[in-house]
Amino acid sequence: MPPDSPSSSDPREIDGWHLLRRFLPYLWPKDRPDLRWRIVGAMVFVLAAKAVTLALPLAFSNAVDALSEARGTSGMEGAGFVALALVLAYGFGRFSSVLFDNLRKMVFERVGQTATQTLAEDVFHRLHRLSLRFHLGRRTGEVTKIIERGTKSINMMLYFMLFNIAPTLVELVAVAVIFWTLFGWELVLATAVTVVAYVAVTRAITEWRTKLRREMNDLDGEALHRAVDSLLNYETVKYFGAESREEARYARSARAYAKAAEKTENSLGMLNIVQAFITNALMAGALAFVVWRWSEGALSVGDLTAVNMYLMQLFRPLDLLGWVYRTIRQGLVDMGEMFRLMDTDVEVEDIPGAPALIVREPSVRFENVTFGYDPGRTILKDLSFEVRAGTTTAIVGPSGAGKSTIGRLLFRFYDPLQGRILIDGQDIAKARQASVRAAIGIVPQDSVLFNDTLGYNIAYGAEGADEAAVEEAARGAALTGLVERLPDGFETLVGERGLKLSGGEKQRVAIARTLVKNPPILLLDEATSALDTRTEQEILDTLHRIERGRTTIAIAHRLSTIADADRILVLDQGELAEEGDHASLLARGGLYAEMWTQQASERSERAEAAE
Repeated sequence: MPPDSPSSSDPREIDGWHLLRRFLPYLWPKDRPDLRWRIVGAMVFVLAAKAVTLALPLAFSNAVDALSEARGTSGMEGAGFVALALVLAYGFGRFSSVLFDNLRKMVFERVGQTATQTLAEDVFHRLHRLSLRFHLGRRTGEVTKIIERGTKSINMMLYFMLFNIAPTLVELVAVAVIFWTLFGWELVLATAVTVVAYVAVTRAITEWRTKLRREMNDLDGEALHRAVDSLLNYETVKYFGAESREEARYARSARAYAKAAEKTENSLGMLNIVQAFITNALMAGALAFVVWRWSEGALSVGDLTAVNMYLMQLFRPLDLLGWVYRTIRQGLVDMGEMFRLMDTDVEVEDIPGAPALIVREPSVRFENVTFGYDPGRTILKDLSFEVRAGTTTAIVGPSGAGKSTIGRLLFRFYDPLQGRILIDGQDIAKARQASVRAAIGIVPQDSVLFNDTLGYNIAYGAEGADEAAVEEAARGAALTGLVERLPDGFETLVGERGLKLSGGEKQRVAIARTLVKNPPILLLDEATSALDTRTEQEILDTLHRIERGRTTIAIAHRLSTIADADRILVLDQGELAEEGDHASLLARGGLYAEMWTQQASERSERAEAAE
């Protein structure tokens, strides 16, 4: 069975146009005509603002020429009135440009936010459908960072593509036409050469910077992963007095990130210097050309002002274009990483048109099941057994025998390499996964709780569970005493992974959660192995109560906890070595009897040591 892997190549090597095609549906959603109209409206405001911006230098230039003509006259006659009108128009034009720009932002904001929200939901949806293999092999901190950067990048991509690159191209063409018409082909050629040189240099240096930025992102993700991993394992760090080791480990990652960040920022300074040299060389040359043409009487003082203003206006988006290119290039890297997550193959999928599992007689049967997590390492070997409806079957065996793997296969976290798993005679590989998991409740060895209230964690067993169902489940799991002792009752926060509760209390919450779910099949995966003897006995009493009327599979390490099971399956190296009830297995004198004798001896030694 292959591991979860991306269906495409590394996103860092994916063609940018490929990623843009992936991202266009978020820009132009088929099912949202209201958002499409907002994009059209935003573009209208962009063009209106650009038209006003292109007219401003001409208005100011004519005002300067009018004032030059009116020199030596008095009053506001003739050219003076023309200059006044042009200055007022210039001021109104500047305001209009700001007005259109902000109206564009207001109209487009919902488009950007919706695109970001939709993409984030799509990624979250995909991650929850990837197999357990994927999540066991990924670093939580890195995945979180990839999603954060990827979802943020789409909003920036929408903004820059629509409202920077396209308007800048329009402005370049318009300025070329104006320069050709008013000032001659020389300025057009000089501007074109400068823009081409600017874009080429920006692209070359930005590609280099992208590699540096990629390295910085990798180191940033590694540092975050180490920080998150260390904090999640806070207790383990304390147990082994490893604070200094963790701090040194994090410091190494942080120092590596700092060096990479320094290189990235220094490369930005180099890019800015080169860009400034190119643009200012054009400015000096163009103004010198206008002065020379003025000396010949071909151009006016106002023309000098107009050329200066047009170039200044052109430099602003050009300067921004360098930053935009860098941002888009980095956005493509970030989006590529995120789309790689979205493209990861789903290992366990429902077949097309798969029916829901309908459980009337909750029996479980494994038929010649063979399974291994990795090629060449088989865990279960041609395993067959049946758990009859309404009975309790225990599965025991040495560590590594494949006991917990049975539970994972039953929940369809993986599919067998060979064989079938049947519930009530139905092959679970041909049924919808959601219906299979709805039929099974689990009390695991380590009950991980959400960092929320006690009531939320109990109600998590069934969507829409009301307060009465939570209270009934708490009584069934013998949690009432705990709830009454807590000042906030069911509203008590249980802490990260339920660390504010004891092991026994967490197990009772897990039991209560299963009672809320009310499944016909119950899986107890070493549910008491981490508890002390007294707590274990209390939990066992509770488990025995909730087993009534259900089909129960109890995976156990301590044989004393399952001695009263209707049937006991003994696994050894992935194969069924023995089966029977407790008495018959002891009488057989095989592996089960050997394990029982060994554990009884260990219990006796502990009892003597306690005395």
